[in-house]
Amino acid sequence: MVDSFGRKINYLRISVTDRCNLRCIYCMPPEGVKLIDHGKILTYDQIADFTRVAVSKGIDKVRITGGEPLVRKNIATLVKMLSSIQGIKDLSMTTNGILLEEYAHTLKESGLMRVNVSLDTMDPAKYKEVTRGGDLFAVLRGLVAAKAAGLSPVKINCVVEQNRHEADAVDVAGFTDKMGYQVRFIPKMDLESGSFGVVDGGNGGDCAACNRLRLTPSGMLKPCLFNDMELDILSLGYATAIEAAIAAKPSKGKCNHTGNFYNIGG
Repeated sequence: MVDSFGRKINYLRISVTDRCNLRCIYCMPPEGVKLIDHGKILTYDQIADFTRVAVSKGIDKVRITGGEPLVRKNIATLVKMLSSIQGIKDLSMTTNGILLEEYAHTLKESGLMRVNVSLDTMDPAKYKEVTRGGDLFAVLRGLVAAKAAGLSPVKINCVVEQNRHEADAVDVAGFTDKMGYQVRFIPKMDLESGSFGVVDGGNGGDCAACNRLRLTPSGMLKPCLFNDMELDILSLGYATAIEAAIAAKPSKGKCNHTGNFYNIGG
């Protein structure tokens, strides 16, 4: 699939839940958020059927996101369903890592290829502060389990204020180098103001090279993270929604007043 700006669109990010077991300060307000009713969240069959259509049209890279995908019940079932779709070359998941020690082996057995794990600091007290209660050591155990299970490469997502030269980022880089993980530094983003930057060590944030579509837990297909446009895959039909999203994909992100990171997946 090629959009109107000549970009090949081959990457689908699927947010499977807006629920999370952390409350990171740059993602959620302290009072929490209004969650989507369970009855309005796509079933695994619907997600798999949609993905199958997307793959038939040229998608070959799929990432499962949240919220926190590992809090959705029986998430390995969805992984297995997606891994059975012929044509997917890269099946990955973004997770905060809190539950990864428990699920890493099962995810690998179900067909997941690799994981990206959020890690912004190596200071346990600061990690607890930034995540409003998270346990850094649970994440570190999860990373070890992911590597042992063969989820490779293990990639670290480190959110930074400005760049990789900040103290916490330097500590994370040293840790990842020692452990054999890969790290990418993600400038802090703001959907409403349209503030975002190119990922250092990855390809996110580069509008000219954007190859992504995003599916929300409630079945809205977004052609751009920093845009309010979304298409209802259930009312439009899967193929029609995909075609409309490709046609509507803007040249550059601007701002998003209707969505949030916890229910789009970043």
